[in-house]
Amino acid sequence: MNRVILMGRLTRDPEVRYSQGENSTAIARYTLAVDRRFNRNNGDGATADFINCVTFGKSAEFAERYLRKGIKIAVTGRIQTGSYVNKDGVKVYTTDVIVDDQEFAESKNASGNGDGGYSGGYSAPVSRPEPSAPGDGFMNIPDGIDEELPFN
Repeated sequence: MNRVILMGRLTRDPEVRYSQGENSTAIARYTLAVDRRFNRNNGDGATADFINCVTFGKSAEFAERYLRKGIKIAVTGRIQTGSYVNKDGVKVYTTDVIVDDQEFAESKNASGNGDGGYSGGYSAPVSRPEPSAPGDGFMNIPDGIDEELPFN
């Protein structure tokens, strides 16, 4: 079974190209910086792996529209290896994650800069009742509602 699940931050904005022909398809490439759980250097410094990811079609269009450098995302997909000969005649080996699914791994505000490193996207409005006594964080329960509460 070839299945990959990764969570990390984009190191740059996705690079999106479109295939040629009648049915052009979007192809997005980006790199994820994925933190390692354990460091070989006795815990000195942070260590990350930089994983090349490729996605196609609607998923690539989503990446183009919403993903930006610094955003934390989770992806699932499969590893694909390949090789090619570069212009100098040297054989180059590649390893990419072909992304099946990608999703945001934190809220816009959780990224620290307030806008999550990106602009756009959908954010549902949150309506929360205001506390009636400022500072204590609790709402006052109106008188006479005790009979309607499902607990005592």
